[in-house]
Amino acid sequence: MSRIKELQKSLFAGTTSNARQFGMIFTLVAIVLLFQILTDGLTLNSSNLISLVSQYSYILILAIGMLMVIVAGHIDLSVGSIAAFVGIVVARAMQDWSLPWPVAILFGLAVGAAIGAWQGFWVAYIGVPAFIVTLAGMMLFRGGNQYIGNADTIPVPEGFKVIGAGFLPEVGPNTGYNNLTLLLGLLVAVAIVVREWRVRRTRREMDAEVAPMWISVIRVAVPVAVILYAAFRFAGGRVGTSFPVSGIILGVLVVIYSFITRNTAGGRHIYAVGGNSRAAELSGVKLKRVNFLVMMNMSILAALAGMIFVARSAASGPQDGIGWELDAIAAVFIGGAAVSGGLGTISGSIVGGLVMAVLNNGLQLMGVGSDRVQIIKGLVLLLAVALDVYNKNRGRFSIIGSVTRPFRRDTPTGPAPSVEAGQEPAKTPVAG
Repeated sequence: MSRIKELQKSLFAGTTSNARQFGMIFTLVAIVLLFQILTDGLTLNSSNLISLVSQYSYILILAIGMLMVIVAGHIDLSVGSIAAFVGIVVARAMQDWSLPWPVAILFGLAVGAAIGAWQGFWVAYIGVPAFIVTLAGMMLFRGGNQYIGNADTIPVPEGFKVIGAGFLPEVGPNTGYNNLTLLLGLLVAVAIVVREWRVRRTRREMDAEVAPMWISVIRVAVPVAVILYAAFRFAGGRVGTSFPVSGIILGVLVVIYSFITRNTAGGRHIYAVGGNSRAAELSGVKLKRVNFLVMMNMSILAALAGMIFVARSAASGPQDGIGWELDAIAAVFIGGAAVSGGLGTISGSIVGGLVMAVLNNGLQLMGVGSDRVQIIKGLVLLLAVALDVYNKNRGRFSIIGSVTRPFRRDTPTGPAPSVEAGQEPAKTPVAG
């Protein structure tokens, strides 16, 4: 086997979710490089990168929850309104009740959980389609936002702003960079190296085929180089800025939810329900509980996203959250999720969200009006998915096709391969 074929097999037919997302990552890199040229280097400017993470972290948080909703075979149109409603409730609680901001954050998450329980009840136990329930929720909580806030803006205290407008603090000697940001980048790079080493060790212990060392070097060197470059960019911004706290929150959520969806019975049950709900129920999966928890989880993340946005804006207003659900849904589908459910990954949704974020940011840097930005984003979303589906049907290279191949029902049957850490769960339901 030639080295090119070995690399292709390792990168695109491997068992890790990172390998399954390389096609979309290449698309993201191409868009970044294109706008870097068109904007004369502004795209990768330190200030722009910091602003990019601050502006879109709440959308990416919504994409995490939306991925699980869509994988389970539902859709949630209410997340923008829920975010706005929780934002105004928390702002009002801190202003009128003098609630300390840490307590206010917990209060906001509790409100989000209550809203999710309400919507999850109708979806899971009454059987009303999630599209209808969340469409009603969109109107209900948008009206609640305007009623509680009297269609006015409500400021929030300084301490609360840290979750949306805060940065890693300056510590240690004066190096000309933010030391904590550099340390964070170094830790992530080390984690990637350790992960690859553990994968190789595990495969040796199982007497499984181990990729050549040069392939592992490539798989480690490329992301490590990107992460260290980004760390220096974020650490080298103007004094007082560094990697945003909202980005830290997003990163923690990505790690937690990636583990849940890949390595827990509950995560596999979500994929099983989306793949074939009837078969999943017959296999012992508690269908109603899965649907209830998925909807409630989405509302909790929407509440968190709303509070982060309010903290960044320093006030809650009646226009908060408008259109957020569309951005989150677009991120999930661009990231490779199937419309019919049962397929998708957290990492893919994050990459899809970054594609839309970089596209939006790059067009703004070029001075394109907001009206044309919306038109271009819509066309890009439609054409990207349509072209990919067309290529898949014609037997040509397809990003979505390469991602969905292991899950298609026309895949030849035979002994099922073992599921390793990092592999997306199959559509076959698995009882806990």
